[in-house]
Amino acid sequence: MSTPHIDLIAGELGVPTRAVAATAALLDEGATVPFISRYRKEATGSLDEVAVTAIRDRREQLQELDKRRAAILKSLDERELLTPELNRAVTRAATLAVLEDIYLPYRPKRRTRAAMAREKGLAPLAEWLLDVAALPAREAAAEDPVHRAAAYVDDEKDVPDTDAALAGARDIVAEVANEDADVRAEVRELYRRQGQVSAKVIKGKEEAGAKFRDWFDWSEPVSRVAGHRMLAMRRGESEKVLTMRIAPPEEVALRILDTRFCRNGSPAADEVRKALADGWKRLLSVALETEMRLDLKRQADAEAIGVFAGNLRELLLAAPLGRKRVLALDPGFRTGCKLVVLDRQGELLHNDTVYPHTGGGRVAAAGELLKSLVKKHRVEAMAVGNGTAGRETERWLGSLDLPSDIPLVMVNESGASIYSASPIARAEFPDHDVTVRGAVSIGRRLMDPLAELVKIDPKSIGVGQYQHDVDQKDLKRSLDDTVMSCVNAVGVDLNMASAALLGYVSGLGPQLAGNIVAHRSENGPFASRRQLLKVPRLGPKAFEQAAGFLRIPDGKQPLDASAVHPERYKLVETMAKDLGCAVAELVGDSERARRLRLDDYVDDEVGRPTLEDILAELAKPGRDPRDPFEVFSFAEGVEKMEDLEEGMRLPGIVTNVTNFGAFIDIGVHQDGLAHISQLADRFVRDPSEVVKAGQKVMARVLDVDLQRKRISLSLKDG
Repeated sequence: MSTPHIDLIAGELGVPTRAVAATAALLDEGATVPFISRYRKEATGSLDEVAVTAIRDRREQLQELDKRRAAILKSLDERELLTPELNRAVTRAATLAVLEDIYLPYRPKRRTRAAMAREKGLAPLAEWLLDVAALPAREAAAEDPVHRAAAYVDDEKDVPDTDAALAGARDIVAEVANEDADVRAEVRELYRRQGQVSAKVIKGKEEAGAKFRDWFDWSEPVSRVAGHRMLAMRRGESEKVLTMRIAPPEEVALRILDTRFCRNGSPAADEVRKALADGWKRLLSVALETEMRLDLKRQADAEAIGVFAGNLRELLLAAPLGRKRVLALDPGFRTGCKLVVLDRQGELLHNDTVYPHTGGGRVAAAGELLKSLVKKHRVEAMAVGNGTAGRETERWLGSLDLPSDIPLVMVNESGASIYSASPIARAEFPDHDVTVRGAVSIGRRLMDPLAELVKIDPKSIGVGQYQHDVDQKDLKRSLDDTVMSCVNAVGVDLNMASAALLGYVSGLGPQLAGNIVAHRSENGPFASRRQLLKVPRLGPKAFEQAAGFLRIPDGKQPLDASAVHPERYKLVETMAKDLGCAVAELVGDSERARRLRLDDYVDDEVGRPTLEDILAELAKPGRDPRDPFEVFSFAEGVEKMEDLEEGMRLPGIVTNVTNFGAFIDIGVHQDGLAHISQLADRFVRDPSEVVKAGQKVMARVLDVDLQRKRISLSLKDG
């Protein structure tokens, strides 16, 4: 990456130049964001994943800008239009908008009105009008545009009279003004400072577009429009319910044009002003409104994607129950509840269907079967999907005489049906149908949400807003980054992980993950990290990137169960030798590890940051960063919206955080919304500051709208 780019990124992000250069070099070598932030702290100055990702993304933007710059220079050179001045302007352009403004007058054009006027020989007349309009008033007053235009009347060129000549000249002037880079920059800034976004309902669409009622007659400044409102208006426009405009004060825009091109009130200047007004309506306002729409869409996309990624992170890092024998139920009324029993590794031991909601002898039979399975398989926890019949199934289970030490947990089943019909699920359970697979997914989500949710497209998990409206490429990359970050932060059991989970480990990907699983199936569990190098196509580079994030509990090498990278094993062996103990004795002994003088081990490759990480790992090897599991229960007797009453205080789980509030599951099959103004007793600028997806809260019911299926909630104390 060029030095100017490194300096620019360093300045924009407030990061030392040396750290940016080192990060760029590591990225060029194929290093991943998690690897760089975890194992190359000395090189980057301990930059975290957020900073490394920002460097990566900004770097790619600048590289794309450079590609466009090179294409423009090539085009200008091939058409012999490239002057030294133009070359300097193109080379110095700092943004794509500025670059395109510079190139606009030279861009190959379709046959515009101005182009046709030039073909008629009217360019000199247009230049004369612009020159006279720029003269001092006294000099310009003597010039007569009609007299001047008479020289251009030519029937053969389809210029029958002076009016036609002046009209053609005005078309050229309008295009010149539209393509003036300084004008475009100033008017662009006007859009940002004083522009208004407005939306109106299309006549006759009031009833069909009722969900867009808030935008039927809406206006707000461009500078203050929130991303979620922008996306809502755009969706209303795409569904042909709304019309949307973005416009600055027209008189101010025309004044900018007038100041740039007119210095007097002569007849020639009047012709120019007519051209400017026409060019504003027909060219400049259209172009800049389109540009502003795209800019606001990009901003809204980034905002929405950021919210989505934040929600996904909280969901993926939800507290795991751990390795327990689980009985899981995917509830249903008429079709029954699909029941599965899983062992501590999540393997399927038994599946069946029970009918606790259909009446008759089936209810008693369901209870007896369930109790027998609990006893036979020594079940340690029960999971119930939170969809249709979830609360009713929870109540039924509570009525059975089951051991009191078995927790009963409602599990968010969003996306379980997507998983159950996926190739991953078919490969895992080729002999079972989608209902069994869905119940297994619910049970496994309780045991380890991260390991199970990585098998589902993040967009199907149900924690995003306007996810189908945002740029899908940017969304996918952000969500993939988030999943990778979470997987590598937690670490992966090499001998237990699915190919889907391994695929998100730094340096692996789907192909190598599949190869690892195949090798494991053919040769048995991995005894050490080093055995990874025997996996087909997994070379030293992939090993370097992945090894530190993979765990082998109870292996021969105790460090294989930790986040200590194999490249530092010799260092830890030296530490153990200095303390007069074996590595196995040092691992997990925080008292002994604290006796180490870290400065004694600093050298050209290893500094304090890495040594402090190693010390933390020696104290608690392979520590799971996720919170400990806590059992949560919804309020008894509140299972549907009709059970709600204003003022009720109910336990709930935050399912989705947006820029305007938080959606909360209170156990009635319809999430309620706590508006941003109801999230705390203080002013809240960003909902994610006070609530997170998966957080357990106490919510107060403000209002229940049964007809529109809307529940308003508050998290305020009052």
